[in-house]
Amino acid sequence: MVGASSIFPRPKDDSSMLKILFLLLLFTVTPSFAAISVQDDVGNTVTLAQPARRIITLAPHTMELVYAAGGIDRIVGKGSHSLYPPIARSIPEIGDNRQIDIERVIELKPDLLVLWRYGISERQIVQLRKLGIPLFFSDPRQLDDIPASIIRLGKLLGTEKRAETEAHKLRQKLHDLSARYSKRPRVSVFYQISDRPLYTLNEQHIVSEVIRMCGGSNVFGAMKTLAPQINIESVLTANPDVIINTSVDPASNGLTIWRKYPMLKAVQRAYLFSLNPDLLDRPGPRMVDGVDVLCRALEKARH
Repeated sequence: MVGASSIFPRPKDDSSMLKILFLLLLFTVTPSFAAISVQDDVGNTVTLAQPARRIITLAPHTMELVYAAGGIDRIVGKGSHSLYPPIARSIPEIGDNRQIDIERVIELKPDLLVLWRYGISERQIVQLRKLGIPLFFSDPRQLDDIPASIIRLGKLLGTEKRAETEAHKLRQKLHDLSARYSKRPRVSVFYQISDRPLYTLNEQHIVSEVIRMCGGSNVFGAMKTLAPQINIESVLTANPDVIINTSVDPASNGLTIWRKYPMLKAVQRAYLFSLNPDLLDRPGPRMVDGVDVLCRALEKARH
């Protein structure tokens, strides 16, 4: 082993020795960060010179992903409607994914923006890129993408251990739910995200994976559009066993319109369920809890 005496000349006095000891101390305690690179959900490589310390999240699910990765205390700005975890309510808003306050972003001096890939205009993406702020676009399309996103964000934050622990918990819970429900007798499901106008989701949406994991089948899964608008007649024709509503319209409970159609199996058997949209319509960590809730609803319908 090469000793310090072979690197530095032997000191002639005490002051020289102190200088050498100071240099050696710097070598042992000065942190050095290698560049961190991960790939986001649109295939872009996101590179940081060091772990992110000031983060802006622009969608509710991105806030929850960063929280799960161990970075809630580093979020300095958020998009509107980001209310979970409770501490999020005290974080300043800078608009939302559709309309960002660029001046406010500049004031907050973030070193990472975590955005949802939908809704944001190309013009605002160009503005953000001109600021030189790294952008991580989030768009989980499968349930396993959620824990995978947490791990990648954990790398960008330097909180890998926390992120991997949380990701493992989510994967284990998904595995357990799949083992319990996915092979149960099929239940046909109409998943309603809006009743005015009437909208649903097709098989390519992550929610349909939730339905399949719970032993259900999406009656509008074959439609080509990710979130197609449909009509009442098409629902009557499909005649689902269960209707799930996650509409957030405060003027309607979302299920009232179906009670006037007693010929529907879901109405005959009273299998009309309003479920929390925060758990099912946001592809964040709490969606795993949403899987549990929806699976329990379908299990009721089986009996």
